[in-house]
Amino acid sequence: MITLAYLVAASLFIVGLKRMGSPRTARAGNRLAAVGMGVAVAAAVVESQLLNPVEILAALVVGSAVGVWFARRTPLTEMPELVAAFNGFGGAASALVAGAEVLRVIYDPSLAPDATTSVVVALSVLIGAVTLSGSFVAVGKLRGRRLGSFPGIRLVSFAVGLATLAATVWFVMVAPDVVTSPEAGPASLAALGALSVAALVLGVLLVLPIGGADMPVVVALLNAYSGLAAAATGFVLSNYALVVSGALVGASGVFLTQLMCRAMNRSLANVLLGGFGADAAPKAAAATGDAPPVRATTPDDAAVMMAYAERVVIVPGYGLAVAQAQHEVRELADLLAAEGVEVRFAIHPVAGRMPGHMNVLLAEASVPYDQLVEMEEINADFPNTDAVLVVGANDVVNPAAREDPQSPIYGMPVLDVDRARQVLVIKRSMRSGYAGIENPLFYKANTQMLFGDAKEVIASLVSELKALAPA
Repeated sequence: MITLAYLVAASLFIVGLKRMGSPRTARAGNRLAAVGMGVAVAAAVVESQLLNPVEILAALVVGSAVGVWFARRTPLTEMPELVAAFNGFGGAASALVAGAEVLRVIYDPSLAPDATTSVVVALSVLIGAVTLSGSFVAVGKLRGRRLGSFPGIRLVSFAVGLATLAATVWFVMVAPDVVTSPEAGPASLAALGALSVAALVLGVLLVLPIGGADMPVVVALLNAYSGLAAAATGFVLSNYALVVSGALVGASGVFLTQLMCRAMNRSLANVLLGGFGADAAPKAAAATGDAPPVRATTPDDAAVMMAYAERVVIVPGYGLAVAQAQHEVRELADLLAAEGVEVRFAIHPVAGRMPGHMNVLLAEASVPYDQLVEMEEINADFPNTDAVLVVGANDVVNPAAREDPQSPIYGMPVLDVDRARQVLVIKRSMRSGYAGIENPLFYKANTQMLFGDAKEVIASLVSELKALAPA
């Protein structure tokens, strides 16, 4: 029955993950995966018989309360931080469970692991600890904390990597000797402690040099790490559901990392190496000579432009999430559609601070799924688009990625909004975006700026459109 329960859980994980591939079925997929996790947890509790019913109930209540509290208090602007934190918690759980197995062996030497099991335990602790510390450095960077590189980080990282490898070898050599040697127990604990500390430091050093603009890639990669740690722990425990779920998370995280690397013009090797020696977020380009003129407009003029357009594309960005203007954007789109305007939303893979951030934001406002169009599909349509409204996006619409070989983001796939007939950009100011570089889109002849808070500006557009509508 336990094996059957694990099979059911694994099947629910796979089906749930498949259904998450479409916005229409993503919620159902999430529920299926959650049910699968519930089945797996119940089966593991019954199989292990480590807890009595009161302890099981207390753990469920506390864990559920913490999860609900985190989910309900976290605004969509901080969802990337929550995802990164959950990656860290997953890595910590894997490392702690693997460490607990080592303690159990010390109290009962007859359970001493063989060399293969010792390697898997070491990998679980190593990957889990790296994921834990790296994830919380990523949380700090996503929140804008000044966590950057320092001189000599390449040398320090290399030294810590060697120390981590040495601690791993030490543990693998002494752990199987617990049966025959009383001294092997304390030695294996010391080796595990050294490995844990070295891995925690290594996780910090891996993420520190990476600029904030590359955090979506880092979050995806750490997600893969947490899955690999869970799979390794599953081998330690001989828990099939944990092996399958960890492998699914690890594999999907690797695929997502590759997609994010392409979307941000970063190689996977660059991400794995952590961009040693330099923060990947470039500084703002220095102005040379007089700045080109910027054309500002007003909500009433912008409303007239969109009302008389045939095709309008809205490009959401992180500024939309900060302003919490997704409901106003939905109302704007509905008003335009009522006037016969074709309205679509252009979604860049890394708009926001994590993969799918804009999809989640617009889904909360019940924007129809068929209005969300991915970058690869919509880029060809911009030359035939009458007006584009950019709301809080910056780097993902920067034409320098196509036009300027000297730009730090040259080669990065972007939304080609500058090829539309007219472009309206809502921004608070002319400050550079998250990547810290200038955007020549703002100075093009077909671009007009709407300065102000995104929610207030869009509300003004909505009011103007209502005034234009026939009675």
